[in-house]
Amino acid sequence: MEEFRQEEITSALIRLIRKKREAIGRPVRIMEVCGTHTMTVYRYGLKPLLEEAGIDLLAGPGCPVCITPDDYHEIIIDLLTRRSKTIVATFGDMTRVPTAKGSLQTAVPAPSSRLKIIYSPLEALDLAQENPDCEVIFFGAGFETTIPSIAFTIKEARARGLKNFSLLAACWLIPPPLRAILESGEVAIDGFLYPGHVSTIIGSRPYRFIAEEFKIPGAITGFEPNDVLLGINSVLDQMMDARPEVAIEYRRVVSASGNPKALALMAEVFEVRDAFWRGLGLIPQSGLGLREEYHEFDTLKRFSLHLSPSEKSFNPGCRCGQVLRGLLRPPECPLYGRLCRPENPYGPCMVSYEGACLIHFKYGQRWS
Repeated sequence: MEEFRQEEITSALIRLIRKKREAIGRPVRIMEVCGTHTMTVYRYGLKPLLEEAGIDLLAGPGCPVCITPDDYHEIIIDLLTRRSKTIVATFGDMTRVPTAKGSLQTAVPAPSSRLKIIYSPLEALDLAQENPDCEVIFFGAGFETTIPSIAFTIKEARARGLKNFSLLAACWLIPPPLRAILESGEVAIDGFLYPGHVSTIIGSRPYRFIAEEFKIPGAITGFEPNDVLLGINSVLDQMMDARPEVAIEYRRVVSASGNPKALALMAEVFEVRDAFWRGLGLIPQSGLGLREEYHEFDTLKRFSLHLSPSEKSFNPGCRCGQVLRGLLRPPECPLYGRLCRPENPYGPCMVSYEGACLIHFKYGQRWS
């Protein structure tokens, strides 16, 4: 992996990018969809170098913690605080998202209930086996990268015969929100950097509509500094040739067809549904829910609950939704760095390690 961080190669790629951008004759705006790309851009100091070269990078909606509406968090908080003998298991970032009801981290569990931070969905199954007198609810959030492991966990729960395990699914698909952003016409985008991890599962084909319908170039790329620069270089080549496509600049991991076994597993356990995204609203066919044959593991059905997601926010001053659409940069939010800081976040973009606000706060200020 050394060559993907080698400074000499980085410098050469920056020079090449500057030369091509100058040949285009105007600034170029590219959206990096994945929060991990945003982290790479800031952490390795690429942001100022690219700005000097005339490349304007925008953060996109690729942070599952950030785009999950408050209603999901409030339902799980209610279950933890009102039901005894309940264990809520979830990933660490999900516990810190602030809502009108507080966060999972600050919620006071009901008697004999508790919150458990896990690193793998299968840990939730182990909790269910080890605590047969408790209801174990896995609050599972993620994109196509994480969803296959969640699907496997559901199948494994059935194989183990677990009757005290359920899933509150906050599972989202990446391509549909990109269409929503483009169709809104709110922000001009010259190209996309598509997420490498998601693309490992879905391949390159689901992004083709962007090149074919919207005539916008894009490249799937990895997460090392020079990976990102190779992706930008590819977008510029496509612009210069006026031949938009979905280039794969991460061939050591990604193929056009993705991972057929993972896709089949997802399709077996989940079905595609319309879903509400923070900042983007209701997006057709952008989320997943458990298929009918797996409803026994659906938290909402088990406890007769109903989600009513909306753009409501316990803090209307938070501009996280606009950041996720590429309309606003973190420092342009009136709360950023003042009332909203990592130790006291007002929105999920300051919570998640893939959140644009936290990334900018942690790394971006050194370049300001």
